[in-house]
Amino acid sequence: MTSLRSILVWCTLLLVGLSPAVLPAQSPMSYSSVTEGRLLNPEPHNWLMYRGNYSGWGYSPLDQITPQNVTKLTPVWTLSTGVNEGHQSPPIVNNGVMFVSTPQAQVLALNAKTGDILWRYKRELPEDLLQLHPTNRGVGLWDNKVYVATVDAHVVALDAATGKVVWDKVVDDWKKGYYMTLAPLVAKGKVMVGTSGGELGVRAYIAAFDAGTGQEVWRTYTIPGPGEPGHDTWSGDAWKTGGVSVWITGHYDPQLNLTFWGTGNAAPWPGDMHPGDNLYSSSVIALDVETGKIRGHHQYHWNDSWDWDEVSTPLLIDVQRGGKMIKSLVHPGRNGYLWLLERRADGIGFVDAKPFVKQEVFASIDPKTGRPVYNPEQKPTGGKSVTFCPGLWGGKDWPPAAYNPKTGLVYIPANDNHCSTLEGKTEPYTPGKTYLGIDRPKTTLSLRPGATSIGEVQAWNMNTGQKVWTHAFKWQNWGPVLTTGGGLVFSGGTNDRKFRAFDAKTGAVLWEFTTNSGVTGVPSSFAVDGKQYVAVQSGWGVDAQRMQARLDTHLGTKTDVPQGGVVWVFALGN
Repeated sequence: MTSLRSILVWCTLLLVGLSPAVLPAQSPMSYSSVTEGRLLNPEPHNWLMYRGNYSGWGYSPLDQITPQNVTKLTPVWTLSTGVNEGHQSPPIVNNGVMFVSTPQAQVLALNAKTGDILWRYKRELPEDLLQLHPTNRGVGLWDNKVYVATVDAHVVALDAATGKVVWDKVVDDWKKGYYMTLAPLVAKGKVMVGTSGGELGVRAYIAAFDAGTGQEVWRTYTIPGPGEPGHDTWSGDAWKTGGVSVWITGHYDPQLNLTFWGTGNAAPWPGDMHPGDNLYSSSVIALDVETGKIRGHHQYHWNDSWDWDEVSTPLLIDVQRGGKMIKSLVHPGRNGYLWLLERRADGIGFVDAKPFVKQEVFASIDPKTGRPVYNPEQKPTGGKSVTFCPGLWGGKDWPPAAYNPKTGLVYIPANDNHCSTLEGKTEPYTPGKTYLGIDRPKTTLSLRPGATSIGEVQAWNMNTGQKVWTHAFKWQNWGPVLTTGGGLVFSGGTNDRKFRAFDAKTGAVLWEFTTNSGVTGVPSSFAVDGKQYVAVQSGWGVDAQRMQARLDTHLGTKTDVPQGGVVWVFALGN
């Protein structure tokens, strides 16, 4: 029975109308504290962070579900979240307790075996909040708390057993365009988040907060200020509104005590509006976890003019090249190149890069530094209409790739054969307003002549630098990838609403299931009472929907993908 105290608290929240609402727990909840040791060595039956481990592999060691029996995979429970738009977060599981976040920064705690709701956190958002990316990409766990970054630029710590707010810290002013959609990275007792809003002309940064108290520990801007290394790569006052958002959770190397983060493009989009290399835009940066100091970086492309933000954090993988083992960073880029970098205590080194989709912008890449040379006719500028391939959504957007240590392959959700046309247009900066520098009505998407497919799932052997297999789709692919010890790859991402299992070695489609909506959620796998489950959120929206609308305009088609978020959990049937 719900306690009188819970009823009073609930009524108070409704009357005040300002505090986040927490629905009371339906039953007593036992919760296992998440320690540093557990995050460093996650148990196979759990999924404790955004990509399953600090290296960002998107890999579950569980092997109960295999290519031989995956056809018996069936839904065991579902739950409607009651929210529309893009559902992109992974189901996080800690010893039978599942946490999922949804657009509007809602968090649900569920019984991972049955789907019963244990508690629900609903945030009260400002009515006039501009949400250019209405989504949330997951929660972080530490001790007995659950952490969520919100679209109105707060970090909130919730009690894992009750959902009650432990602390709520303002990260920045949403009225100036700052917001967050990423899952927090929690390591060494710190909750690390990155700010978005580059399309609104913010100066973005990564910040760390004490996991216990919420006190800010450090803040590192992704655009160097006066007197800082790299400031001279910006002209005039462009650094003040230069964007360089952080959209996706960083990864962590405990041996180096470095955390790695991908960064977004410079603002506004055309490069001639912010001359210079524009560090640290479209880069990966290495930060000291204790101090936030930048220890190294690699810029994938300088003076970004294509909206090719490189926000996905590279995967931390050991790669063999030329008889040498490289502690590497592997990044399938939005610019269409597959990057192999070396992570070191004193910086980040370039090893290799090659296109994984058709790319016409780079004329060449320096073999020592990795710095590209551009074909000038395909670089958007103010007052000029320019077409480039791949288009602004790139060879791979935010959906994360995965790595399977058993097959040794990296799996990439790719998009090929699409191009964009942009025309630069000078516009003034106004706090809280869009600051893109393009003539939006003239922005179009097109396909290469004769193209029969767009979306792909690719598998690459990074030891040889060769592609092993490709599965192509007629339409675009916005599906994050999960791979497992059972030899499977799971991914959705297509407008036909299907969630699929591929043979990890061959790419053969072994199983598929039609969900309620398009699957843009990050899949995860876990086990309860010795039984393996695969979980994913289905819910179409944000960029997947926007790209579909552009394709429909170009092709004269009309594609209806139903909205509405649902958590799907699958297991082997009898």
